[in-house]
Amino acid sequence: MEPRALDEGKRYKVGVIGNKTSLMPFWELFVSQGSGRVLTELGLVAAALPGDGVEGDPFGPGMNLPIYPDYQAMLASHPEINLVLESTGDQDILAALRRDLPAEVALVERDAAGFFVRLLTTEQMWVACKVDLMHTQTLLKSISDQLSDEIFFLSPQGHVLDVNETVSKRLGKSKKDFVGRPFLEFFYGPHCPPPDTPCETPFDITARTGEPSEAIQTEVDDTGRMRYYRIYTYPIFDGATLVNVVAMRRDITKRTEMEQRLQQSEKLASIGQLSTYIAHEIRNPLFAISGFANSLMRQGNQDQAAREKLGIILEESKRLDTILKSIINFSRPTEGREAAVELNQVVEQTIELMRGDCERAGARIAFRPAEGLARAKADPELIKQCLINLLKNAVEAMPDGGDITIRTGMTRDHVTLEVRDTGEGIAPELRDKVFSPFFSTKGKGSGLGLAMIRKIMDDIGGNVDLQSKEGEGTAVTLLLPPALATHPPDSPFEGA
Repeated sequence: MEPRALDEGKRYKVGVIGNKTSLMPFWELFVSQGSGRVLTELGLVAAALPGDGVEGDPFGPGMNLPIYPDYQAMLASHPEINLVLESTGDQDILAALRRDLPAEVALVERDAAGFFVRLLTTEQMWVACKVDLMHTQTLLKSISDQLSDEIFFLSPQGHVLDVNETVSKRLGKSKKDFVGRPFLEFFYGPHCPPPDTPCETPFDITARTGEPSEAIQTEVDDTGRMRYYRIYTYPIFDGATLVNVVAMRRDITKRTEMEQRLQQSEKLASIGQLSTYIAHEIRNPLFAISGFANSLMRQGNQDQAAREKLGIILEESKRLDTILKSIINFSRPTEGREAAVELNQVVEQTIELMRGDCERAGARIAFRPAEGLARAKADPELIKQCLINLLKNAVEAMPDGGDITIRTGMTRDHVTLEVRDTGEGIAPELRDKVFSPFFSTKGKGSGLGLAMIRKIMDDIGGNVDLQSKEGEGTAVTLLLPPALATHPPDSPFEGA
């Protein structure tokens, strides 16, 4: 294969004049072709080496460059040359060139040639820096796109300059859809604080102080579940000037759930200790109070006002005793014998038990059983207890009546039981508290219903999922462990 000519397809056909020493830097640039943007216009045609002779290949083997003893021979052999570069600075040669060169042939003298060499060398360095920068940008992009955190690159005014792939996938948009728009509408979506909101976001703090900042953000997703995020903002400086801000958003929902469960476990441990004290120190005087009140009532020598007061004492004593029993029962380990439970059958039995009370309160119950449902590993009486509590909560959430839908189903790991109402829903600020012991929004009861449900689910290896939208209703789903095919049907589990 013939070597490609160095002037092929070039606009300027260059002939060089000088000696090997003076021409070598310029020649190396042509051979390396390392500065493509400049050399695309320049093509080397021939060289004239006065006094150096023409034997051999002075610039290296196989370069296919014609060499001549003087410029006259070079120009005569190559009339296409339209630019001559003289590298020696010899005044006699320059005078002769100015006299002999045709008007259409440009002359570049040694000083100008040196400028070319420096220009081309700088161009090579620029290309090398550009390649290195592109490599760095590619590495940074690869790292940021593979992080599960959402990353926004922002201007000091809060406008989006770029985002990582996680943001694009979450919102279903291409990266160009974000550029130039305020980042708050993507960070907070419909929950974006209005411009006149007095509270500062982490970005506001970083833009104002130049210091990193962070905060917790909560939002209700499309399914009515609460999600937790931690937001971080970091300043980027050019000298002393803030030029960019990097904002990150990390989903910490699972970690928050684990922290809440740990806090609840600590609460339960405290309740266990307190219940022991209550059993020994409070119930005994309570029995004495109710006993003397009963004795006075039986004597029958009081007037009507006194009897009413004694009745109140007895009624309140009974209520306090009920609360004490709830606390003591809650603090004890859940007792029950696990078996392979037909969940649809347990639900039907519970509905029959509760239907009358629900209908009297204006609540209509609909049951949607799943076919081919696996058996659940649980105590049927405890499942009934959980379902009764859920039905009571649903009725109380619909003071004007409504619909209660009960569904059974399966996921890959669980048998599910869902109770959905059309009530008032739960405010986002209360979602963290509804499973806490003694918390109630109804102003009555012990506030142990949902806490007991979670405790039962934890004890049998299940879970509880809550979905709620204000004004639309609430759905609580029990996630029960399936019964594995390691025991005969209808038999209790050994060691349960």
